[in-house]
Amino acid sequence: MTKILRDADLVDSALMGVAIDALETAFLAKAGNRLVSPPRHHVSFSDQGDLVFTVGGILGDKPLAGFRVYETFDGVEHSQIVAVWSADDARLKGIILGERLGNLRTGAIGGLAVRYLSAPSARIVGILGSGAQARTQLAAAAAVRKLDRARVYSRNEKNRAAFASEMQHALGLEVEPVGSVAEAVEAADIVICATTSQTPVIHARDLKPGVHVNTVGPKTLQGYELGLDIADAAAVIATDSPEQTRAYASPFFLAGSGSEDRMADLADIIAGKAAGRGSPGETTLFCSAGLAGTEVVVASAILDRLGCRRRL
Repeated sequence: MTKILRDADLVDSALMGVAIDALETAFLAKAGNRLVSPPRHHVSFSDQGDLVFTVGGILGDKPLAGFRVYETFDGVEHSQIVAVWSADDARLKGIILGERLGNLRTGAIGGLAVRYLSAPSARIVGILGSGAQARTQLAAAAAVRKLDRARVYSRNEKNRAAFASEMQHALGLEVEPVGSVAEAVEAADIVICATTSQTPVIHARDLKPGVHVNTVGPKTLQGYELGLDIADAAAVIATDSPEQTRAYASPFFLAGSGSEDRMADLADIIAGKAAGRGSPGETTLFCSAGLAGTEVVVASAILDRLGCRRRL
């Protein structure tokens, strides 16, 4: 019988640690050429939107294969499907439905970037944005660093207050809503930028020396949430998928800037093949692109952890 899980099954806070551990394995596999992760594929349906497919898995002793599909159709509700097979025996391990897995995966990748690029002494987080991505990014940062407090800013006062209340309760961490970008980032050791802005919301002058920045929002020349001077100031720039940054319909936001050629693969940093942070005073930048195939790895680990909650 095939396991099937939904968003309601993925609310356990311990699953962030499961996802981070699974993704560390996946990134090491990528560095060793054992991760299958081609760029995402779009199938357009006229003016209605797209179905977007990512396919991937891990080769080796316990090979995995699978796919994720999500849609961009207009509507109040959106759905995603992730299916996972054991590639050595053709067994369908399970299916996960809903949006939470994708947010968990993206947050966990951000957590790995924080683990390998932020200063080990990092204790204060500044968050720009108060949506689902901001939530999982903060949860992941708290899973890999002993944080003291966080400050959050978003344009909607009620949203940032709700974010602060929810995340303080969930993480046991002081989370303060603030009234400006400057207040959120001025003392931050880690900055999480998870907005929908098509124009830069922060610049290098806003950040203290030694900061690590995760950018999760728009990152193409059509619109981007970080000032290019942050990339100029960064001693290390990394991404989870150099392949995806070259596959965007609009060029990646660092294209032609001189900084794109300095961008390292996070997998190589994790595996020790590329240099990470060299000193506490260095600025580091992680550009989340969404490494295809990693949803399959996270889904497999969650299916193993939760067992058979639901069956077809």
